[in-house]
Amino acid sequence: MEVPSTKHIFNNCLILSVISTIVIAQIPQRFTSQNPCTSKGKCHECIQTPSCAWCYDPEFGDSARCFQPSGGVTSNEACREEYVLNPDNIVSVIENLALSKAHAASGSGGTLVNTLEGSYSQNASFSESGSYSGRSGMAAGGAAGGGGRIVQMAPQRLNLKLRARQSQSIYMYYTQAKDYPVDLYYLMDLSKSMEDDKEKLYSLGDQLASTMKKLTSNFRLGFGSFVDKVVMPYVYTLKENLIHPCSGCAAPYGYKHAMTLSSNHTQFAYMVKQAHVSGNLDGPEGGFDAIMQSVVCRPQIGWREQARRLLVFSTDASFHYAGDGKLGGIVKPNDGRCHLSRDGLYTESSYQDYPSIEQINLNVKKNSINIIFAVTKNTISIYEQLAKSVEGASVGKLEGDSSNIVELIKEQYEQISSTVEMKHNASSAVSIKFYSRCLNSTGSLVSTNKCGNIKVGDLIQFKIDLEVVKCPKNRADHFQTIQIYPVGINESLIIDLEMLCECDCEKPGDKYYQENSRYCSNHGTYKCGICECVPGAFGRKCECTSDQISRNVTTMDCIDPKNPTGLECSGKGQCVCGRCDCETRNNDNERIYGTYCECDNFSCERHDGKLCSGPDHGTCDCGVCHCNDEWTGPNCACRKSTANCYSPEAKDGEAEICSGHGVCECGQCVCETTAEGRYSGKFCEKCPTCLDRCDELKDCVECQQYHIGRLEEPADCAANCTKFVPVPVPEANADEEKGEIKCAYEIENGCRYAFVYFYDENNRFQVRTQQEMKCPDTVKLPAVVLGVIAAVVLIGMAMLLLWKVFTTIHDRREFARFEKERMMAKWDTGENPIYKQATTTFKNPTYSGKDALIPQAVAYYPKALIHETCSDRCPDFKDCVQCQQYKTGPLKDPDVCASNCTKFVPIPVEEVIADENNNEILCAYYDEDECRFTYVYYFNAENKIQVRAQQERECPSKVYVPGIVLGVIAAVVLIGMAILLLWKLLTTIHDRREFARFEKEKMMAKWDTGENPIYKQATSTFKNPTYAGKC
Repeated sequence: MEVPSTKHIFNNCLILSVISTIVIAQIPQRFTSQNPCTSKGKCHECIQTPSCAWCYDPEFGDSARCFQPSGGVTSNEACREEYVLNPDNIVSVIENLALSKAHAASGSGGTLVNTLEGSYSQNASFSESGSYSGRSGMAAGGAAGGGGRIVQMAPQRLNLKLRARQSQSIYMYYTQAKDYPVDLYYLMDLSKSMEDDKEKLYSLGDQLASTMKKLTSNFRLGFGSFVDKVVMPYVYTLKENLIHPCSGCAAPYGYKHAMTLSSNHTQFAYMVKQAHVSGNLDGPEGGFDAIMQSVVCRPQIGWREQARRLLVFSTDASFHYAGDGKLGGIVKPNDGRCHLSRDGLYTESSYQDYPSIEQINLNVKKNSINIIFAVTKNTISIYEQLAKSVEGASVGKLEGDSSNIVELIKEQYEQISSTVEMKHNASSAVSIKFYSRCLNSTGSLVSTNKCGNIKVGDLIQFKIDLEVVKCPKNRADHFQTIQIYPVGINESLIIDLEMLCECDCEKPGDKYYQENSRYCSNHGTYKCGICECVPGAFGRKCECTSDQISRNVTTMDCIDPKNPTGLECSGKGQCVCGRCDCETRNNDNERIYGTYCECDNFSCERHDGKLCSGPDHGTCDCGVCHCNDEWTGPNCACRKSTANCYSPEAKDGEAEICSGHGVCECGQCVCETTAEGRYSGKFCEKCPTCLDRCDELKDCVECQQYHIGRLEEPADCAANCTKFVPVPVPEANADEEKGEIKCAYEIENGCRYAFVYFYDENNRFQVRTQQEMKCPDTVKLPAVVLGVIAAVVLIGMAMLLLWKVFTTIHDRREFARFEKERMMAKWDTGENPIYKQATTTFKNPTYSGKDALIPQAVAYYPKALIHETCSDRCPDFKDCVQCQQYKTGPLKDPDVCASNCTKFVPIPVEEVIADENNNEILCAYYDEDECRFTYVYYFNAENKIQVRAQQERECPSKVYVPGIVLGVIAAVVLIGMAILLLWKLLTTIHDRREFARFEKEKMMAKWDTGENPIYKQATSTFKNPTYAGKC
């Protein structure tokens, strides 16, 4: 093929420009405004537009090379078929091992659909047509694939060539294998406050192992502990504190790996017992350091490649995180690597900062580990927030002594293993959506990436839609490896993705890629049938150069012939060599295009700030919104369907748009205003000033929920109440934002009830009703009065009885005390008429000395006590003791007392006690005031009488019986009145609250104005008898 010379091309440039302008102007408006392909000027732009194809035929001409193959436009007919570039999505199955223990139980796993190894392609019409070829990769009930390898996901690897902005669906299967291995690493806070928890874990070690073995026979257990960084201010750094930070504590440390994962469960209990608690200063612990090392040190911990990995984190405190290390002078960030010594100690604890939450999350995802935070009540809210930021993490409440740790781990494991949640690591350039029926084999697909209540052998199918939403600028990013994986399981579907974002003919080395091509006047690169000019050259075939612009070009070729008075290049570009060079926007997603720069993709109408209401509703092309199938309107904000404007309660054939009280606009009802009032509600079914549906629903609510009312008979209730079944709730409260209406009623016996009616999310009519009617308490006044009187009498009698008991006890104690002292005292024997002295006295008439009493026989008294007489002298001293010490008795007159009492002066003492070893005699008497007094007399060494008397008499307290009786009666009356007053106060408060609540419900409810005989309508209608127009 001979290429014309540059001079010849330039001479015909103006003619070609005019012809092309006329041709484009003749294209019907419906194609230019609705065809998104014609504006694409380059091959990669064309194939990144759904349903567009590119023609790279060298002999195609100057028409738009980007076209819709099914559009029927001229471009499609002019391009030879072998030069049409319309890439399809291509899926190739690389690895697809059979699932382990898969089965398809009716109603649980759904029908098993085989996946096959091979490849298929998808055509440009977005159907999923195509075919697989190859061998089956799944069989129901098959054994573990890959020679004993446990397989829970299929397929395992795909190769996908995906065209930009064109979705592709693939199917993936998941099943839970029987006896899937479990690795459980117990990471425990061993600060001093967890000492009792350690002892409890030691005692429960065997129980934990046996419990987990019931869930899976392939179970291994490991153990590690942590405290905090050994620097201030986290721990005491004094020498003695670094050795023994607290009583019975070992030296502090950051993290210590004690036991590698093992099936030797006896060793686990032994290692827990051998671990010693330690102490630190501040509240938070260094648990993040321990988690990071437990996760990344896989060989040291012993994590298996194929196992469900559980990390149980047990503590009663919060945690330090990235940045807290600065308090201790540690500024080096955590590197997220393993730093364990041979002894299992974390060697970088005092040199690297704590890891961040995001670092924990990334490494947990990378290593497929489920963290179970077993924490106490005071910190559970903190760890619930943390679990939201760590993939696969869960939280359980730990008792103060960890006594429920076995139940907690079992519960969390069952929750984790019975749920599958799919995640992916795709970049923002790729959109991935998950759909599944989960265990509902007959249901429809639901947009979800999570299924629960899965048992061993259940088969779950996921439909995965992938779409390249934007092409990365870097060509190397067009090739990505995407991993789709279940959270916490080290298995995945790997997709080797190639984004079809550019054409092969735009790449060097292709037949239709020529640099300095003669097709481009040797001033540009020929790519896919068009020229990309070098700097300084312009035109379709680079036929214009900068030195020709000023003398050979007319601007008329750059003015839209439909608007001869318009601006050059529509004011949005420059006329270069007879063609418009449109401006470039700062935003890469915004473009100005068209022969005269008359089009753009950013000036369409917006809704809620979104262009054409967002990409889900439509796209902007040449200033016009092109809506998707379900939407319409200038900004694609209106739904085409009127299905949302019909009340779901209406019977077939009787349904009216917006209940006959409005019009359907943009898929929503716009309600009308009539003489009766203004209608509202989702289906214009409500009218606040009209009679509402409360009365219509009242009878059915009464008979269905309370079995009362006009339809009390079950047969009548069943026949008339078929539209709804009320849902009982403790309190029937209406959410006005959701259009709920509350109705309240009171029946004859004063009982009140309320119910709410509304339409749910599926447009179904629903009624919530109060579970139990609230009835006023029945007060039996006679019973209350008699009860209060009886209570007052009983209380009075109880108080009198109590007083009598106390006084009787007091009297008996006093009498017993008196009897004891009387037995100890020496009473006057002279008062006894039959008493005979124990001694006989004889007088020697020949003795001329001092008269003396010579005892001849002493039966009972020592010789030292015999003076003038051997009789008891208590009565002799009694009167003198009374008058001298107490100013009482027969000698109480001071003069009489002074003249008769000269032998002794009593010595007052607090308590009188007789010393029998000193021959002291104890005397006790009651005086005329019934007061008791005691004294002791004896002879001193000089044979003189001595007396010690009790300092104060012991007088009984005087009891004023009338006062006591009157006081008891007054107290009983006051207590009775207080009880009556309190009862009256409580009943008044309760009644007022109930009345206020009822008034509030009555104001919120829609009452039937027709039942009020004095009700008058808010409007009045008059008819003009002289008016002859339309009624």
